[in-house]
Amino acid sequence: MRPDITPGATFPDYELPDETDTLRRLSVLQGDDPMILTLHRGFYCPKDRQQLQQLVAFAPQCVVAYTRLVSITTDDTVLELNELRMGVGADWPFLYDTDRVIAKDLGIEEYTDQKHHPMIPYTFILAPGLEIARIYNGYWYWGRPSTADLHRDLRELTAQIRPDWHIDSPAMRELWESGERDKFYPYGKSMHEVLVRAAGAVDQFV
Repeated sequence: MRPDITPGATFPDYELPDETDTLRRLSVLQGDDPMILTLHRGFYCPKDRQQLQQLVAFAPQCVVAYTRLVSITTDDTVLELNELRMGVGADWPFLYDTDRVIAKDLGIEEYTDQKHHPMIPYTFILAPGLEIARIYNGYWYWGRPSTADLHRDLRELTAQIRPDWHIDSPAMRELWESGERDKFYPYGKSMHEVLVRAAGAVDQFV
């Protein structure tokens, strides 16, 4: 892994095609929310499938918690990508990196696999602005975060980035009563914008 890819740093804003072969930029997919970014070998890897199946069960919690999920694979075709995505029942954006741009740029090429040339499966917890909060190296399956790990990480991150985390404090109540509503979710946006984004309609935010 590149030495500058550490907690507190900014993850590169890669642009890759998704399951519809539409180019997507990570910062657009993230918006102003926390994001779980998972990097995978691809459709042939049983470890990836197992991790993704766990995330499928976890994903509804991400929706109601306004947390984005994005997965990136080193599949060679959009067909392989969709075989993986549909095979596990995932409904969040999947991107594929045929040219191994991420693997080469981050220095995470899995050089021991001379057949598939994948990237090492990492999971990143990202604060808004693609700021890295936590990194998991998943070359070995137990290195990948459980959903309990993700819940803990996202609790800690959300407490840091949401000013109304302690909404029951006297200070927050005073702000509300004084009309200073920008410190309260959805922080100046409309609930229409929030719920459309939660529904995955990313094209409205390009």
